[in-house]
Amino acid sequence: MEAREVLRQFKEGAISMEEAEHYFRREPFEEMECAKLDTHREIRSGFPEVIYCSGKADEHLLQIVKKLYEKNGEVLGTRASRRQYELVREEIPGIQYDPISRILKAKKPGGVKTGKIAVCTAGTADIPVAEEAAQTAEYFGSRVERIFDVGVSGIHRLFSRLEAIQDANCVVAVAGMEGALASVLGGLVDKPVIAVPTSVGYGANFQGLSALLTMVNSCANGIAVVNIDNGYGAGYIATQINRLAVRGNG
Repeated sequence: MEAREVLRQFKEGAISMEEAEHYFRREPFEEMECAKLDTHREIRSGFPEVIYCSGKADEHLLQIVKKLYEKNGEVLGTRASRRQYELVREEIPGIQYDPISRILKAKKPGGVKTGKIAVCTAGTADIPVAEEAAQTAEYFGSRVERIFDVGVSGIHRLFSRLEAIQDANCVVAVAGMEGALASVLGGLVDKPVIAVPTSVGYGANFQGLSALLTMVNSCANGIAVVNIDNGYGAGYIATQINRLAVRGNG
């Protein structure tokens, strides 16, 4: 239960002062054998804790997912394998899995998506990272428009979708190889561009390092760069920017 809900119930007389006080006296994390769940993260930052699934032991992943789902009524996991999904589905039948982004999620029904984030890719091979960004942003309540395969090798494709991109509150540019898409977009929009280098490319791309260095050294203004293949981080930051824009327009 969130702090606002506790205060609302206390105001309406549904819970006593002692019960409300007990909620706020709780530790800001929940101790487990394998983890310390940050149960107050959403109160501090506006976003609940998210699970990085890759590398976790089965029993640890199950414990964490079940506990967060129990606490929040929803849960988001990144970099999950299909086997991990099938394992979790036995405990939470309504859990969903996208094999492209490797996102594992259970979401409360009826959520409203606001604002607009444009998630763009240079090529089709960049879509898995882009989908991680897009689905993260959607999970946190942002409206996302996907604009895929608009890389600089056929820049007319980008220009055909430019109006939709310029209309967004924030742009996520996902590109491998030389990573030029972020620089091009940075020169065409008046909104923040979050550049995501991917490990897509041939040998001399050094698993995404070439795209990362291009993006970091861009001469276009207004570009921020996240780590290689970090779609989740881009979706998170884009949501923060989108929320500010929605708040400012409200």
